[in-house]
Amino acid sequence: MKWSFDARIRRAAELAGTLPAARELLTFYAELARFQKPIFETLRGGAATDVRVLAPYFPKLIELVSRCGPKDLAEQGRERLRDGGAGAQLLQSAWEDGVAHTLGADPYGRFFARVLLQPYAEYLASRGDIRSEPESRTCPFCSCWPVAGVLCGEGEGAKRWMLCAVCSTEWPFRRVLCWNCGEENKDRLPIYKAEEIPAVRVDACENCHVYVKSVDLTRDGRAVPMVDEIAAVALDIWAEEHDYSKLETNLLGM
Repeated sequence: MKWSFDARIRRAAELAGTLPAARELLTFYAELARFQKPIFETLRGGAATDVRVLAPYFPKLIELVSRCGPKDLAEQGRERLRDGGAGAQLLQSAWEDGVAHTLGADPYGRFFARVLLQPYAEYLASRGDIRSEPESRTCPFCSCWPVAGVLCGEGEGAKRWMLCAVCSTEWPFRRVLCWNCGEENKDRLPIYKAEEIPAVRVDACENCHVYVKSVDLTRDGRAVPMVDEIAAVALDIWAEEHDYSKLETNLLGM
């Protein structure tokens, strides 16, 4: 895992101080990362691999959301996940069938499952030797979609990697290529940026009208992709206003 939970928490606090429009989102994300950190550390210190070991964490997660998250999200958690059996079933189905496929039309279940599955999946991914195929549309470890692109310096340019939305595995992906439909014509792959967030950009496609945000580490070496992607919510609003769609949301459902 390249970006620790401590790095995510620090970056969220830093950006919350400089981006007022995203402060509330970043503050909530930082609380979630603080909640996830001990789960990851507990899993790493033991040998448990059964996803159902995560179910006992639901009450504490619901309490956190009730304290600093959206009201409707907290209400859904209290109503649907009051007993451990419901939570265990949600986690098992989400992990075995894929979060995006199983919970695509259920944003509430998707949120609660992903918060717990993320440290679990990152722990499992950290144990193995993951072999990735370039230009794969899905994560080579857990088969989920990417939440963002990551641009890293290489030679005189930058190489692009895709960052998994669940286990945070990265795999190489050509820069001038649409992640969704495979469009290769650079004139059909516009890039959009905002002055206040120079390290994050929208990589769009005029063919399928899908976009993914990329975090450019050559522009800001302090960036933490899963955090900077959330901080750049203004780019999501702009993209949606211009009829581009985002197929995979971040942890906060955006």
